[in-house]
Amino acid sequence: MTTHAGQPGAPTITARIAQLPHLPIGSLWALWDEYFDERPNHHNRIWIETRLAYRMQERAFGGLRASLRRKLEEIGETGIMPRQVHRAGERLLPGTVITRNYNDIDHRVLVRGINDFEYQGIRFRSLTAIAREITGSNWSGPAFFGLKSGRRKAEVA
Repeated sequence: MTTHAGQPGAPTITARIAQLPHLPIGSLWALWDEYFDERPNHHNRIWIETRLAYRMQERAFGGLRASLRRKLEEIGETGIMPRQVHRAGERLLPGTVITRNYNDIDHRVLVRGINDFEYQGIRFRSLTAIAREITGSNWSGPAFFGLKSGRRKAEVA
């Protein structure tokens, strides 16, 4: 992590950003002109404040890596999310209880965190390990607990 020393007595980036909602619009535009080459076509104050806050932090601490910026631009243009982002969005929140009735027995799993599940007082690193414990055979944990939709999007042929 990089730290940047500011000028003694100068307000911190955090303090400057915290002041944005309290500045008169003329002062916001003066800041905008300092950080950007041209003004936007609209005058939504909250949008202006958020863009200024981002640019102030970007100048102070650095911006996105070029590779990440390209990836985000590609997602914006195509609307196609990378596989790992899909999986990350499907993660279960801690505290979630997953249930499954198997062989007339209700099985309850507590989600404790990412790759951290509890079944019958024992911690497991995956739902697949729990499905194997319950069934005695290899199962996809997400499929066993009904978390997989089962549908695959067809690629353009």
